[in-house]
Amino acid sequence: MRPILLSGHERALTQVKYSRDGDIIFSVSKDHVICAWFSINGERLGTYHGHQGALWTVDVDPSTTLLASGGADNTIRLWEVKTGRLLKTWDFPTAIKRVEFSPDGRRLLGVTEKRMGYLGTIVVFDIILEVDADQTNEPSLRIECTESKATVAGFSYVGKYIIAGHEDGTVSQYDAKTAEQYLNLTVHEPDIPITDLQWSADRTYFITASKDKTAKLVSAVDLEVLKTYVTDTPLNSAAITPVKDFVILGGGQAAMDVTTTSARQGKFEARFYHKIFEEEIGRVRGHFGPLNYVAVHPEGTGYCSGGEDGYVRVHHFDKAYFDFLYEVEREQAKI
Repeated sequence: MRPILLSGHERALTQVKYSRDGDIIFSVSKDHVICAWFSINGERLGTYHGHQGALWTVDVDPSTTLLASGGADNTIRLWEVKTGRLLKTWDFPTAIKRVEFSPDGRRLLGVTEKRMGYLGTIVVFDIILEVDADQTNEPSLRIECTESKATVAGFSYVGKYIIAGHEDGTVSQYDAKTAEQYLNLTVHEPDIPITDLQWSADRTYFITASKDKTAKLVSAVDLEVLKTYVTDTPLNSAAITPVKDFVILGGGQAAMDVTTTSARQGKFEARFYHKIFEEEIGRVRGHFGPLNYVAVHPEGTGYCSGGEDGYVRVHHFDKAYFDFLYEVEREQAKI
C-alpha cells in the first residue's frame, strides 16, 4: 500500500475530508489555506484563500457544490467548490472548531470555542443549495453548552438529532429542530476531551476518539456504547470503514510530550481495529508527528490522514486488505 504524499501545506494539518463521491479530498491546516486534491493521484485541484488565521475544520455538501470552513479568525466561510469563490462569511466572537453539513446539505452546523467570557455554542444555519443564493445571516438554531464546551458535533440519520462530544468526556443528544437536550452521558473518562466524532455510512451510530487513549462506537439513538477500542496513545481521530468491518484510529504523543524524537516512540501510526472483535489487526506508519485526522473514502477503497508534520498521506487499499478475514468470518463465508 504505497501512499501518495500531498505536500501543499506549510503547517500542521487539522482536518481532511472526502467529497461524497470520494474523488476529491479537501484539507485544512494552520497555514490559513484550504487545498483540494484529486484522491486518485494526489494532484492538486486548487486552493481557497481568504481566512486570516489557522483553520480548524472543513466540510463539503453532499452535491460537492458548497464548501464550508471554520478557523481561528472567528469566521465560518462558505465557498463555491468549483471556482474557489467566497460566497458568505459568518462572524463570531470566538474561534470555530468544527463545521458539518446535514445529510441533505440543507443545514450547516458550527461549533464555537469557549473564550473570553463567551460560552461555547453549537449554531445551525439553513443553507440554500444554490451558488448565488442569498444565504441567511442569522442561525436558525443555537445551543449554548453551559456545562462543558462542545469540541465536536454533527447531525445523526436524516438530520434528526445533533450529537455533540464535550471537553469533559460526555456526549449529548439534542433535538435538531428545537435544540432540546434529550441525553447527556459520560462516554469517555471524565474531564478528558473528546477529540473527534465521525459517522457510520447511515449515521445511526458513530465513533468518538479521546485523549483517554480509547475510541468508542456509540449508538445515535440512545448513546449506548457498543464497542471500545483501547490503544496506548492519546487519540486525535477515529473513522469507520464501509465495506469491511474495521475502524481506523489516529493520534500519537504530542511532540512536546515525547522524550525521544523517533517516530516509533511517538507512536505515529494509523491503527486498524476490527469493528466487531475490538482487536488491533494492523498499523500503517509514515507520519513524522501525530496524526491529527483520518478520513475514509466513502466507498471504502482507501483512506487519508493529515499529520502534525504538514503532510496528507493518501492510501489506496490493496487486495490483501479486502481478502483479510477472521477465522469466524471465513467459517461464515463457507455457509
